Amino acid sequence: MIQIKGRLVDLDRRATYGAVVTVNDEGYIEAIERDPTRDKRGWFILPGFVDAHVHIESSMLLPVEFAKLAVTHGTVATVSDPHEIANVMGIEGVEYMLENARHTPLSINFGAPSCVPATAFETAGATLGVEEVVTLLERDDIKYLSEVMNYPAVLQGNLEMLTKVSAAIERGKAVDGHAPGLRGADAAAYAAAGITTDHECTTAAEARDKLAAGMKILIREGSAAKNYAALHELIGAFPERLMFCTDDSHPDDLMAGHINVLVQRALRQGYDLYDVLTIACRNPVEHYGLDIGQLRVGDRADFIQVDDLRHMAVMTTYLKGQLVAEAGHHNLPDFRSAPINRFHCSAKKPEDFALPPGPEGGKLRVIEVVDGELVTGQQLLSPTLDEHGRPVAAPERDLLKIAVINRYADAPPAVGFVTGMKLQRGAIASSVAHDSHNIVVVGVDDEAICRVANAVIAERGGIAAGRDEYLEILPLPVAGIMSNDSGPRVAARYGELNGFARRKLRCGLAAPFMTLSFLALLVIPELKLSDQGVFEAKTFSLVDLWA
Repeated sequence: MIQIKGRLVDLDRRATYGAVVTVNDEGYIEAIERDPTRDKRGWFILPGFVDAHVHIESSMLLPVEFAKLAVTHGTVATVSDPHEIANVMGIEGVEYMLENARHTPLSINFGAPSCVPATAFETAGATLGVEEVVTLLERDDIKYLSEVMNYPAVLQGNLEMLTKVSAAIERGKAVDGHAPGLRGADAAAYAAAGITTDHECTTAAEARDKLAAGMKILIREGSAAKNYAALHELIGAFPERLMFCTDDSHPDDLMAGHINVLVQRALRQGYDLYDVLTIACRNPVEHYGLDIGQLRVGDRADFIQVDDLRHMAVMTTYLKGQLVAEAGHHNLPDFRSAPINRFHCSAKKPEDFALPPGPEGGKLRVIEVVDGELVTGQQLLSPTLDEHGRPVAAPERDLLKIAVINRYADAPPAVGFVTGMKLQRGAIASSVAHDSHNIVVVGVDDEAICRVANAVIAERGGIAAGRDEYLEILPLPVAGIMSNDSGPRVAARYGELNGFARRKLRCGLAAPFMTLSFLALLVIPELKLSDQGVFEAKTFSLVDLWA
């Protein structure tokens, strides 16, 4: 039995007061007693933070290593979609994540991936049909149906997609959404199918449409997509219907902070303490029915202590009554899982990335990157041609070649063009390429593209950057998307690669590899590239490179 003394932040009473919290040997709160002598002294005791939507694989860490970083920031639970590894390994990949997560006390709540593959216009390593999804939903350790990304299928009444949604609802499990840009009647129809959340809103107006349709909105601030600035005005108006999430957070960002960063930001802007903590701590627990304590007698003893209610520096984190982090350091045990993978392509040649001449006077459909956003634009640009009339990269125009290589079988690469990457030399490549995790590479010429792509192929997964004789790589042996090394070491190496890309390759993006990893994500508008070709989200179809 332990006693924690301080100033308790009571979300039920919307009050803060001195208290003594007694935790029994089973890890549950046995008593909470008022202590007026502590009303104005001591650390503050409050429920822990919950990331309401995160792909742990995007941290490039296994769950046990992700947890070590997250708990130092006051995170006590996550709602985690394992569709990244599911796209590579299928149910075997989901089971791998579940098993690894059993070796950490952090409450990691996995869902059943609903869209594997995300679309029919790309090659993935696995398919989860209705039978596989229902098999997962039958499990007690699968808490919900993961984001329904194929929103056109929902709106068109696709039987397979709606059967997956119904299977979750019948089992009393929530259904997560993913519908970027959906407004008005379409948003209402999507919600009416039983889909309860959305984390893809980029404007307050879009979020209000979805709120009006009955959905809950997740305010996302990850490594690539940062929507807090556009959505924070909702905090004061709809605190009971919002949650915070990161979606995708790379290891260097996770080292620096997690949901605590969103809480601090909202409080600095003057939003009500109890509203902000309801969003960060309580709403996900209630929406998903998580077994996470809320600082009530009889609850699991999951809580944190912070130094003050403005800066919210996390001093301690408790999970089921056990101190798991203190003053920025965790005390969680080490555990390593043997890697699993699916990687079957062979080395490429520079000529594999050459394009034939196009029509005279034709223009290229070019992916337009927006730094800090997952959404891309589409530009129609005149090509730069070589002496044979073939379109080539022109870094002086910020017009670069992009290729996606099927990692699951030998096949010709799909090749296109991208602007906004601000890369002046060499090339960067990654087998973290949402959602099918083929190899995506961007570079200034075919030789550089081929070299970094082959480095990733040789390691059977990784992220790489190269220029002339210089080449740097972070191997990712677990499904080609995760390391089995420690969080600090992966974060340090990832930071070095980002630095290499910015300095040696003169890339002007804030997060080059995070941006790169989403250029093959077809379900985010407007123009993307899969291993099968150029894809336009507006028409939800493959289109010709030449307009």
